[in-house]
Amino acid sequence: MTIGIIEDDRLLSRSLKVVLEKEGYRTLQVYTKKDAGQILQGTEELLLVDIGLPDGNGMELYHTLMKKWNRKIPAIFLTARDEEQEMLKAFDLGAEDYVVKPFSMKVLLKRIEVAFRRNRGEDAGEQILKCRDLTLYPQRKKAVSGEKEISLTAKEYQLLEYLMKNQGQVLTKENILEHVWGIDGQYVVDNSVSVLVGRLRKKIEAAGERPYIQNVFGLGYRMEEE
Repeated sequence: MTIGIIEDDRLLSRSLKVVLEKEGYRTLQVYTKKDAGQILQGTEELLLVDIGLPDGNGMELYHTLMKKWNRKIPAIFLTARDEEQEMLKAFDLGAEDYVVKPFSMKVLLKRIEVAFRRNRGEDAGEQILKCRDLTLYPQRKKAVSGEKEISLTAKEYQLLEYLMKNQGQVLTKENILEHVWGIDGQYVVDNSVSVLVGRLRKKIEAAGERPYIQNVFGLGYRMEEE
């Protein structure tokens, strides 16, 4: 497995290289945003990204690289600043983890191991559902739009999974009541389905984009296929 190290502190970068290669990983080192854009190929399995690079922000670099390569590579961000807003921004961009300097190499290795294990689980054995930019990981009840995880309630998630499993098919209100509310569906007020659909639409559809969920007049709802 190849790990890309994007770190301008050459002593730390060298230490990371030595430790990681001793553990059996291959490494590729770059020290600036410019180098990363020119040298990294997008075939790496994990990136270690220093946020404070000499020629720009590591988080912005990561976002740019993911768009350029059109694939999600897990990343662990490295920073000397222990600030909540910066951590939240990193996770919003799809970070696997966030490590504050100085850090223990043993702890970093364990976090790398966990990141690889988590992403192997996505690729092997889990039936991933996709519809355009939406990706659903049913085993972990996780929904992602592009590279950003969507926060859903339990019923919003159940509805989205039901729609994605039945793309192109018309699902009636009764179908949805039975699947999402189960035997309690008979006690649900008449507009509960439309309210739930409306809430879900707001979370998965950006303004101006082609809608994912279509109203089929007099029948129900259909999720538009690819």
